[in-house]
Amino acid sequence: MQRFSCPTCGRRAYFHNLQCVCGQPLTFDPGAMAMRNDGPACANRQSLGCNWLSGPSGHCRSCAMSQVVPVLNVGNNLQLLDRAERGKRWVLANIANWHWFSDDDPGARPRFLMLAEDTGGRTEQITMGHLAGEITINVTEADELIRLQRRRELGEQYRSMVGHFRHELAHFFFDRLSVAPDFLPAFRQIFGDERTNYSQALQIYYDTPQMPSADFITPYASAHPHEDWAETVAHLLHLVDFTDSFVSAGLSMPGVPDDFRPYFEDDTDRLLDVAGKVAIAINDINRALDNEDLYPFVLTGPVRHKIGCAHRWMKNHLTEGA
Repeated sequence: MQRFSCPTCGRRAYFHNLQCVCGQPLTFDPGAMAMRNDGPACANRQSLGCNWLSGPSGHCRSCAMSQVVPVLNVGNNLQLLDRAERGKRWVLANIANWHWFSDDDPGARPRFLMLAEDTGGRTEQITMGHLAGEITINVTEADELIRLQRRRELGEQYRSMVGHFRHELAHFFFDRLSVAPDFLPAFRQIFGDERTNYSQALQIYYDTPQMPSADFITPYASAHPHEDWAETVAHLLHLVDFTDSFVSAGLSMPGVPDDFRPYFEDDTDRLLDVAGKVAIAINDINRALDNEDLYPFVLTGPVRHKIGCAHRWMKNHLTEGA
């Protein structure tokens, strides 16, 4: 994520800031990828702390995609939705660097069903997923303690709201990209045939404990080609984003070119080499503070090959007609 500043005083402004320390209100313009001190504010500015510029509907580009929200006067659903929407805005702003859902993207937009387990009378089981353009997100996992507990129960190395959005959006990206003439043949050659029985594959995955494999970025990626794609795309977005944040902060280190721009890089190997150096350095810093690694994953040869395929299609979707 790039750095932002207040148009009035020039001081540093953070992505979610509603107001600068100089007292001026801040509104994020996703089209210009910049902060403004004017312009109509999203209707959710007060209730959810959304600092984005309003669109024609009165809601911003991100909030307008949320078709269903939880009952907000139940439990802490309002706070959970607030945190979940912050994660969604972060993910959408970053993928706009590749023009997804930007003003010049003519393709379909996802519809988010933002649901909470606490419905006021009973606890509802919610399965996150994507179907026919609708993405279901369990905002209950915006509670860090709940998310950590489920991460441990599932034996995952990483679990976050940003990760959930990137994973589920990857399924939506697959549907968009599948209309491009060359996409499905390229996909099947690298990820496998997505037409294999999905429900059966997931059942086998959950019934049979999976060991880490050099062919997959995570064990869950081995469940089905659709999940391999979704995990691969999510990790591509993780890698590009934290590397972009590193260079945008003005940091430098051996192996990271001064003029490196991750979202503009076409060479996947170069991108992954730089991202790997950044990850190792920050992992070392986190270990000095007895914190967990920033990025605890290994980019094997087969995984890098898959990321390369995802990178080409994600970065060039407009030129591919998706």
